[in-house]
Amino acid sequence: MLKTQIESLINNEANSKLLEVEKAYAQKHALLDEDATVDTIALQFEVIERCNKETEELIVEETASFLTNSVQYLKEHANEFLYVASERFDVIRVDSFALEFDGAFGVYSALFGLRLQKKYSEFLHSYLKAHLQHEKMTYNVAFSGEDGLWEVNLALDALDGFSEQQSFDEVLAQLYSLVFELLEELEAAV
Repeated sequence: MLKTQIESLINNEANSKLLEVEKAYAQKHALLDEDATVDTIALQFEVIERCNKETEELIVEETASFLTNSVQYLKEHANEFLYVASERFDVIRVDSFALEFDGAFGVYSALFGLRLQKKYSEFLHSYLKAHLQHEKMTYNVAFSGEDGLWEVNLALDALDGFSEQQSFDEVLAQLYSLVFELLEELEAAV
């Protein structure tokens, strides 16, 4: 799962560029040569869109600088959601992330598709239950046989250390790490 993906990232470049969580994984699993140069990078996004929640129509394509705004932006613009996609999401088997403020529950939410076999249902539920803590809503998952992926909706408020003052960049990095660590734990269990 992850091992193959990380080895591919390392072998495709003379000077590897890894996210912090990927670098820690590579070091833990001795995937790096002793003389390897590894640069730590931030997530890069090919698509950053603000969209209308009712119609899902594009409001505007944003630049990376928009992601320095706090996620509180979504509460102040409750009719919008943020959609981001990155080639790097292939590593964690995620298609994209959509972030929004859910006024009905009063929580910030992340929605994404996770390409993981249906047989891992019990593991997915137990992992999310153990790693998300919130009094109102933590997560909802449903398997889509048509798409072959889990449709995940989780409360950002349930992430350890989440604050609406965090930037979109910080929250997206936190989500990436959550899914990465989920896959790492699953890889160790099978």
